[in-house]
Amino acid sequence: MSAPAAQTLIEVRGLTKTYGAGDAEFQALKGIDLTIEHGEFVAIIGPSGSGKSTLMNILGCLDVATSGTYLYQGIAVGGLDADERSLLRRYALGFIFQGFNLLARTSAQDNVELPLLYRGSPARERREKSLAALTSVGLPTKLRSTPGELSGGQQQRVAIARAIVTEPSTLLADEPTGNLDSVTTREVMALLTRLNADRGITVLVVTHNDEVAACARRTVLIRDGLIESDLRRP
Repeated sequence: MSAPAAQTLIEVRGLTKTYGAGDAEFQALKGIDLTIEHGEFVAIIGPSGSGKSTLMNILGCLDVATSGTYLYQGIAVGGLDADERSLLRRYALGFIFQGFNLLARTSAQDNVELPLLYRGSPARERREKSLAALTSVGLPTKLRSTPGELSGGQQQRVAIARAIVTEPSTLLADEPTGNLDSVTTREVMALLTRLNADRGITVLVVTHNDEVAACARRTVLIRDGLIESDLRRP
């Protein structure tokens, strides 16, 4: 029996991004062509200033391209207004950042519940789903702990739980291990690998860490606003 055909999740063609104007104009992306299938684990790498974070922000609907096309599950993202892009982020995308971005005086469970609160989910549903998310990242006993009572690795696990509590189809992680030591980095990447393998969540990671990139099955190298290489591992 032949394997099922892969389904396209993300498709960008001729994507450009320009900042400023006149003498101050800077072209961060110069024509990106990229297709990502459902269930892939992709590392986007490149030197500082290469455009990798700019690309991630556009894919995550946190920014808009200057020109080109971006399709997410067939939806032309460039044609959406700000409210529609917000809905796409809320229901399809999960974000993990280097700085954790947790509310300092708020418990782990309440931090994880925030995306559901923005959705208007009832309290009981928020509690059940946040508990399940924290359990899935190995923190079922840290529900009432605030970020200051958690290690850096535990804080990033809370951030991952917050990212997956809405059951997104795509996780976008921008330097998710940048503030972590090597042992904790391996733990966090093992968790992301498991979420990709067990749940079929598409994972996109921006990183300059070779160890992090090695966890992905596909590595896209961006240099000077263009894709220089696109390598898949068996």
